Amino acid sequence: MTASTTEHTVTLLGHTFSYADSGSGPVLLFIHGLLGSQRQWAHLVDRLDDGHRVVVPDLFGHGQSAKPMGDYSLGAHAATLRDLLDRLGIERVTLVGHSLGGGIAMVFSYLFPERVERLVLVASGGLGREVSPLLRSATLPLAEYVLPVIASGWMRRRLASAGRALGSVGLRPGRDLTEVWEGFTSLGGGETRRAFLATTRAVIDPGGQSVTAHDYLPESAPLPTLVVWGTRDRMIPAWHAAAASSSIEGCRVELFQGAGHFPHLDDPDRFADLVREFVADPA
Repeated sequence: MTASTTEHTVTLLGHTFSYADSGSGPVLLFIHGLLGSQRQWAHLVDRLDDGHRVVVPDLFGHGQSAKPMGDYSLGAHAATLRDLLDRLGIERVTLVGHSLGGGIAMVFSYLFPERVERLVLVASGGLGREVSPLLRSATLPLAEYVLPVIASGWMRRRLASAGRALGSVGLRPGRDLTEVWEGFTSLGGGETRRAFLATTRAVIDPGGQSVTAHDYLPESAPLPTLVVWGTRDRMIPAWHAAAASSSIEGCRVELFQGAGHFPHLDDPDRFADLVREFVADPA
């Protein structure tokens, strides 16, 4: 993370759970996406922990947390985060969820509304059927046999060499490609692959996203919500932000022009300013 961030582990459900904890004040709980980790929020900690307590976990199946056999549904992830807050003695938080983490954040706010102050959804899952074919392919039959081949060290070295060759002629990968590659390199281990497939199949089928927040959002208690999306998102289309505004009363939408699936990485200063302003708004 950063020099000022303290990283911890705790045992939850009998397994090691990793998280970072920094600063003091109103609590921000950041939830990363599929194949992500707390690393993807690291650049925001120093921007926000001067006036907030920032808690940044690795979900089970990701990063430095355990990759156990078991339930990788959105509800299971939400319950684990509730257990973490209980362990830390934290009553209420603002949830900041990216992609899969956005879906977890919405389920958390539905299951445990008394624990949530505000909701920030970043290129969130769960707001429409459409999703990248890359993720849909992980739900196809035999994916568990194909994935070890394409995630093997041999294949990753060949792909890395191709990336360096593109760089040598001035073609730089964008932020989305960089982050997807970082996630892909984590699939070399069997436990990580198993957790990835279980998590993906819990929310996606061959036709697209299989879990929709629109089923329960209209029944949820009104909650101040900020939706952030990149206009060039190729993983989950930006028009899902409009779907969010139709289902979430009083939802505020901010589009990052030219950004992809990781707008918080494309323009971290703007993102941090938005979060700080949103949390401070008394409305």
